[in-house]
Amino acid sequence: MSASNTDATDSRLAAQYEAFPYPQRDPRDEKKRLIVGSPSHLREIDWWVFGARRPRSRPLNVLVAGGGTGDATIMLAAQMAALGQPGRVTWLDRSGAAEAIARARAEARGLTNIVWEHRSLLDLPGSGLGPFDYIDCCGVLHHLPDPAAGLSALLSVLAPGGGLGLMVYAPHGRTGVYMVQDALRLLAPPDRPLAERLDAARRVMRALPESNWLRLNRNFADHLTGGDAGLTDLLLNPRDRAYTIPELFALLAGAGLAPTALMEPLRYDPATYLADPRLRARAAALPPAERAALAEALMANMSTHVVYCRRAGEPRESVDALDDAAVPVLRETPGENLAAGLRPDGALTFLIDGLRVPLALPALAAPILKAIDGTRTVGALAALLAERGTPDPAFRRAWRETWEKLSAINRLLLAPPA
Repeated sequence: MSASNTDATDSRLAAQYEAFPYPQRDPRDEKKRLIVGSPSHLREIDWWVFGARRPRSRPLNVLVAGGGTGDATIMLAAQMAALGQPGRVTWLDRSGAAEAIARARAEARGLTNIVWEHRSLLDLPGSGLGPFDYIDCCGVLHHLPDPAAGLSALLSVLAPGGGLGLMVYAPHGRTGVYMVQDALRLLAPPDRPLAERLDAARRVMRALPESNWLRLNRNFADHLTGGDAGLTDLLLNPRDRAYTIPELFALLAGAGLAPTALMEPLRYDPATYLADPRLRARAAALPPAERAALAEALMANMSTHVVYCRRAGEPRESVDALDDAAVPVLRETPGENLAAGLRPDGALTFLIDGLRVPLALPALAAPILKAIDGTRTVGALAALLAERGTPDPAFRRAWRETWEKLSAINRLLLAPPA
């Protein structure tokens, strides 16, 4: 028996994703947009995993474990092709229906840097696959009968010095989900046909009481806009669990992993949610894991945790963002657009899980952002602003503050050497 077939619940889970491949995607939409996100945006991998020290010319061997209908696979393969990053992306999943959709999406984009593996991530040890420099495992571990065994399987094919990008559910932002799951287990038990259970879920959602927490929850919309696949994945999933930050960190530590960053770092800084200076000082004195746990408890509506990590014995060495040779790069939003979003008081407002967070930036942030093109070094930026009359000390102060604040929101990163 394959390691992927562990119990009756797991068999139901496999059948679910065969009947309703997730997330629901139409390959024809590839002509309209590229879906991007965290983890596994190539710019994020370059910085949060490899510290902008891994040369772009070095081939990158990636595994997307639990590839589903292809979001991470297509994003990474397309970004690698666009940025001239040699290497390949291996899609791995046990759903044939999901594979067909992911392949059609890749074909629509003309991507040739993808390898397709139809199997479970639990079968990785001894599979002959890898080693992989980077592994994406998004929304998978929390569905496994033993998440720690899943992490162990991933680590068996992770190259020395490599890293992982993981996403797991978080409990507070999923308030209401497990209550409705409990109700549906009573109205349509897991041993009933999936079509019958889906019909029950639709009927329940059509007349959900106003008091139900899921009706009040606006942290996700799978059950509203994700079609049958989204409704099934959220409310009829035979097995999922959510992790608080302490539980997630314990899972990582048990596997010998250490976080390099939580996405976005600002979300996990309790100072984001504390206005009182005395409480801010107390929060700042806490160890990093406790600060992140405090932020989770204060924010109270995080529905997922995204974390980049490496083996605990392999610390991440990163380029110094203040060094003249460092190359700043904007993750997605062009500098012109960010500069245009600055308020008259110099603040740039970001939306974090529904909470508006203003970041006060220095006056020089606007010209600095407009000059960042992904190739200019910090030294070149300093020289350019000097030509326009900005003294070097003034630039250095403004650059430090701009970097610290925009890297914390995952908008401003560093690019690797060419």
